Amino acid sequence: MNIDRRRFTLLTGAACLAPGVAWAENRPLVTVYKDPSCGCCGAWADHIAEAGFPTKVIEEPRINALKNRMGVPSALWSCHTAQVDSYLLEGHIPPSAIAHLLTVRPVIRGLAVPGMPIGSPGMEVAGMSPELYDVIAFKVAYTSVFMRFRGSLQIEQ
Repeated sequence: MNIDRRRFTLLTGAACLAPGVAWAENRPLVTVYKDPSCGCCGAWADHIAEAGFPTKVIEEPRINALKNRMGVPSALWSCHTAQVDSYLLEGHIPPSAIAHLLTVRPVIRGLAVPGMPIGSPGMEVAGMSPELYDVIAFKVAYTSVFMRFRGSLQIEQ
């Protein structure tokens, strides 16, 4: 292969990567509010950061009061609450669900994964099978299933 052909191949490959790089660089900040004693919340924030979202973690000793103030329905509570753009994120939501949310931009208040399902991002437990769980879309006095996962793998509905 001559030098010009190698240069063409390299430039073509770089051009194919550029849109993905730009998307990752333009992802919005995810602000995570967590109880100072919770470890899985930090593990979830690590997943979000590894997926290309800039993250900011804020220790919040009165996390339940924050959830009430932000309007997260108590039936959907988990261990941490986050914000991305105008949306709330409650619990161990997979990064792919957040990316999908920001792509389709439904008219909802946020997404939630109630509780702490085994295998969800930040809740991986060696030797335990991931649980099936739903990512719930919520508005004021309204919820519906947004996506379904087993661990970090999306399940078709």
